[in-house]
Amino acid sequence: MEVNPIPQGFSSITPYLHVQGLPHLMGFLTHAFGAKEISATKLPDGMVINACMQIGNAVIEISEVHGGFYPMPCAIHLYVADVDAVYAQAVEVGAEPVMEPTNQFYGDREAFVKDPCGNHWYIASRIENVPEEVLQQRMIEMTQQMGES
Repeated sequence: MEVNPIPQGFSSITPYLHVQGLPHLMGFLTHAFGAKEISATKLPDGMVINACMQIGNAVIEISEVHGGFYPMPCAIHLYVADVDAVYAQAVEVGAEPVMEPTNQFYGDREAFVKDPCGNHWYIASRIENVPEEVLQQRMIEMTQQMGES
């Protein structure tokens, strides 16, 4: 039987988070984003040291720091159908709110939270398909407005 070099459900690039408090983060991701556990590797004492979780149509891998490794917070952009509802749910279950849902010049409605392990989650919904020339003009206008304030 042929072995696929990319495991089923994974993509060529898979975020890999090194955290302190893996079980806590797994619970947060389940309650905030509807994540589902795909697999979990446990030590003989039952401690989870590595897990794969599915969020929407993507998989993330998470590892408990150990040995010479240290927590490495990262940023993840998560597209969802209802950014306002997902943002509210994430904050309700322990995310630190950083930016409330806001319509952006590039066509997304976007919010920003930090999870309990310090990772940044940019939660977004595409609300407008912005042509490149319009995007460039909006960026110029935004930059000019920022210079005036």
